[in-house]
Amino acid sequence: MPPAAAAVLKRAHLAGVHSSARHRQPGPDRVSVPSPAIPPPRVSWQQGSGVVAKRRFWASASGSLEKDNIGEDAVSPSQVVEESKVDFLKILKSANSIIPHIVLGSTILALVYPPSFTWFTTRYYAPALGFLMFAVGVNSTVKDFVEAIKRPDAIGAGYIGQFVIKPLLGFLFGTLAVAVLNLPTALGAGIMLVSCVSGAQLSNYATFLTDPHMAPLSIVMTSLSTATAVFVTPTLSYFLIGQKLPVDVKGMMSSIVQIVVAPIAAGLLLNRFLPRLCAAIQPFLPPLSVFVTALCVGSPLAINIKAVLSPFGLAIVLLLFAFHTSSFVAGYHLAGTWFHKSDDVKALQRTISFETGMQSSLLALALANKFFPDPLVGVPPAVSVVLMSLMGFALVMVWSKKTEA
Repeated sequence: MPPAAAAVLKRAHLAGVHSSARHRQPGPDRVSVPSPAIPPPRVSWQQGSGVVAKRRFWASASGSLEKDNIGEDAVSPSQVVEESKVDFLKILKSANSIIPHIVLGSTILALVYPPSFTWFTTRYYAPALGFLMFAVGVNSTVKDFVEAIKRPDAIGAGYIGQFVIKPLLGFLFGTLAVAVLNLPTALGAGIMLVSCVSGAQLSNYATFLTDPHMAPLSIVMTSLSTATAVFVTPTLSYFLIGQKLPVDVKGMMSSIVQIVVAPIAAGLLLNRFLPRLCAAIQPFLPPLSVFVTALCVGSPLAINIKAVLSPFGLAIVLLLFAFHTSSFVAGYHLAGTWFHKSDDVKALQRTISFETGMQSSLLALALANKFFPDPLVGVPPAVSVVLMSLMGFALVMVWSKKTEA
């Protein structure tokens, strides 16, 4: 190619390049905005579970889920799904929200047609209570309670309400039943036994339905009272009842370990070491817990229907109503006095009121049936199961409306 032609082609090529560059440069009326970087979706899958779920539903209720930036390359099979197809929180809440109606329906059915519950005999009480305790363990993790444990003052207040105020009230009303109303000694002992047992799992449900962010704190309170009940309940029973009826302290300790401590420990271990199995059974626990609760409410009433409808039955109902009312009120005012400067004082009052007024009456009934030969000792716990549930969830309906307003 002649040099002149090569020079012309080179100038034309360079002119085209410069023209293209000028065309790409933004002018004064053109603004170039960089596209925002869209982070990859945070999705992780439960290890081979086949069900996409929220494991941390208690933490989700309190809005305290950890918010860390995880990319697609950081996803591991053991992580928990946050955007779930099946929301266990909704399942749990929808199941537990019908507990007041279930309790009321079980009570009416047991009164109208006792055979509907009499098949669920006393030998099933311990396994039923063990199942409820197992459900607590399965739905609990160490992380869920980290924030709750940071409030030892609230935990201490709940413990005082559970094992100081309530036993004193139980001793008061139990003594009143025998000394003033001339009821059999076994009935007074039954009232005292009810006041000596640990907190009820139903108090956790009640707190969850009223103040979801307080649910971990309620579980910590119940777990602490349950764990120490191995020693505290037999000791209190000995001092309050031992002068009236013999108390097998060692036997009570052994039974509480089998009925309460072991199932909770099993649930925690399952949650920790077998997450796939835990995720598979979690959807079924809330409805099963409601069903078991219905049986545990209706059966004691149906089996003891003759004693409840006897001449002293009304006196026992009134005494236990006064006992539970005093416990709810005492817990509420204890928290109000203790935490009057706290921003969440009302939520704390409701939580500690549930913890003080609701106790594991079914455990008291199991202990009464096993360690006291007089069947009348089991009548107050049987009535307490029903009254405690009805009164607690009546408060749920009242307080829930106030928190939603």
